[in-house]
Amino acid sequence: TVVLLGAVFAFPPINGARRWIRFSGFSFQPSELAKIALPIFLAYWLTLKEDVVGSVKETVVPCLLGLGLLAGMVFLEKDLGTTIVLCAIFSAVYFAAGARLMHIGAVVGALMMVGVAAILFAPWRVARLMAFMDPYKYADDEGYQVVQSLYAIGSGGVLGEGFAQGKQKLFYLPYPYSDFIFSVVGEELGLVGTLAVVVAFGLLLWRGARAAIMAPDRFGNLLGIGVITGIIVQALFNISVVTSILPAKGIPLPFISYGGSSVMVTLIGVGILLNISKFATQRGGSRERATDGYSRRRRTQ
Repeated sequence: TVVLLGAVFAFPPINGARRWIRFSGFSFQPSELAKIALPIFLAYWLTLKEDVVGSVKETVVPCLLGLGLLAGMVFLEKDLGTTIVLCAIFSAVYFAAGARLMHIGAVVGALMMVGVAAILFAPWRVARLMAFMDPYKYADDEGYQVVQSLYAIGSGGVLGEGFAQGKQKLFYLPYPYSDFIFSVVGEELGLVGTLAVVVAFGLLLWRGARAAIMAPDRFGNLLGIGVITGIIVQALFNISVVTSILPAKGIPLPFISYGGSSVMVTLIGVGILLNISKFATQRGGSRERATDGYSRRRRTQ
């Protein structure tokens, strides 16, 4: 993953950002793979150091180095959204591992300070923040995407304009197939359609969290938490941007947005959750037997 993240700098930028590896018609976004690599690393290390999870030297520093390496390289690609997702994954897994609240508070505080600095020292991010505060004032510039998104959702009403009958995606709404696909859902399927999407992600959160909680061993527990956190945070981020709850940032809506790398990595994450769920301890069952079976399964794979 680290090699692929570094390889993107050898390819020409697209829209001012270096995020893709392109070769002979094939393209891949390595930052998506980091959403799987980070929880795997954290789950492995925090399981290995289970008895000293509160140690700064043996646990906190190595985990922060792993986060810093992956999130730092993604940040250099000018992908702040994915960087935030990686930080959310780290926070969730580290908290679930039983870390000290003092350490968690210090890490979260430091990450927030870095995030604020990243916004204030980047003119285009400041412009997006200003547009977020009053999108209609900047409707012809930085606020254009959000304003058109709100028009699309508002015009859908309760039942929508009808499937494939939306007009905003044809002439006005930028990136209707990826970052703003939720706006298209709102226009064509209305409030009913958007609520259905939100409920679907809520059910996914419940099933993913349940699989992680019922996991037969610590590794599966932490890995499941990291994977489901990454998926749900992306969904919340995307929906919040589209509805002007958060400033505009390019984050795909899992399972729905167009994009091979995003869909592939999301499906890998779901596959991991299904594997954990398959060997999860059922209520009233034998945790020891499930643990042995799950661990043996991982050793043979």
